[in-house]
Amino acid sequence: MSPSFNYQSRVATAEEAVKVIKSGDRVFLTGNVSVPQTLLAALVKHAPNVQNVEICQALTVGSADYVAPEMEGHLRVNSMFISANIRKAVQEGRADFTPVLLSEFPLLFKRGVLPVDVAVIHVSTPDEHGFCSLGVEVGLTKSAAESAKIIIAEVNEQMPRTLGDSFIHVSRLTHIVPVNYPIPEHKMTAEGDSDIIQRIAGHVASLIPDGATMQLGIGSIPDAVLKFLVDKKDLGIHTELFSDGVIDLVNMGVLTNARKTLHPGKILAGFILGTQRLYGWVNDNPMVEMHPTEYVNDPFTIAQNDRMVAVNSAIEVDLTGQVCADSIGPKLYSGVGGQLDFIYGASRSKGGVPIIALPSTATMRDGTAVSKITAMLKPGAGVVTSRNHVRFVVTEFGIADLYGKTIRQRAQALIKVANPIFHDELQRQAKELHYI
Repeated sequence: MSPSFNYQSRVATAEEAVKVIKSGDRVFLTGNVSVPQTLLAALVKHAPNVQNVEICQALTVGSADYVAPEMEGHLRVNSMFISANIRKAVQEGRADFTPVLLSEFPLLFKRGVLPVDVAVIHVSTPDEHGFCSLGVEVGLTKSAAESAKIIIAEVNEQMPRTLGDSFIHVSRLTHIVPVNYPIPEHKMTAEGDSDIIQRIAGHVASLIPDGATMQLGIGSIPDAVLKFLVDKKDLGIHTELFSDGVIDLVNMGVLTNARKTLHPGKILAGFILGTQRLYGWVNDNPMVEMHPTEYVNDPFTIAQNDRMVAVNSAIEVDLTGQVCADSIGPKLYSGVGGQLDFIYGASRSKGGVPIIALPSTATMRDGTAVSKITAMLKPGAGVVTSRNHVRFVVTEFGIADLYGKTIRQRAQALIKVANPIFHDELQRQAKELHYI
């Protein structure tokens, strides 16, 4: 790397670097497993010295001391996705939630709706030309960093060097904090091995044709679907995120990306969640291209992939096809994410297959079962995907095809994929609502 890049003059301790954050600043925090842990810890220590600093973020993994009650008045989170580590703070009114499509989140920075004073990011070590890779989290970070007045970066020797539109030059970094620690892992839960999840995955896989390009996010259902694809041919990936499951499909020759009509031969994604095996696999891998979310999640970009299959989940679906995926009644739970981006993008694709997949029931704390196929959404529930956009709804009991169907036909199809113990009640409610 050329000495003209003044790398050493930018090096600082985390404690020194965060001092550039002043009262009233808006700070973008890189998320997912790329949260810059050393800088975040220093920011928490710096918090008593500042007032009314807004931390803009999406999904984050790990502890979240920066939303502790004692941070009130000093740091306040404004999140576009509610991860488990901040959920309590949001529900108690100590942190904010901004509903927005994932494809449009970066545009809030670019267009000056949410001007960024300081971006706190996590990158790889620079190459000989002075470029650092944003590694496992390019999606939201690139545009936020490019829009920021000041950039503070953890430069991590263990951050994978991912390719694509994933680079930032050291000359853009105000302060560099060298670190050397493993990127945190995000492993799948054992829930994916359950009989219900396996049955759902089997139904979903039956809708995926050879040559399909897939969006399969994180979670038990998408991960289980991958295991049902071993007999498919020339599958591809265009997704906001992916995990370890893709590696085996690549090694088996199932996932070739050869028939993709956009970026053929490439896996396209915005961010990565997985294990050290995955982080090593994506490092300098020319098959993998990381791009900003406003490109990856743009429905009109997605639609350029023929045979685009989008698989997303839900908290509940009503008998007209409305999908709630971000709240339990009025209680905010997660976020809009990229669901509508990909459902709409897949519906615009030639031969596209938009899928909402979910278990037919949920178990309450007292052990009772409730149907996730409901006559009406709970009062206050948020509609993430409208009934106008929904096509296939999949549960362990089968597939409901809602495309071009009347409300009567939709209600009948959705009752069939509900748990049989709720059929009579759903039929009664549907008649009361004059759906059937």
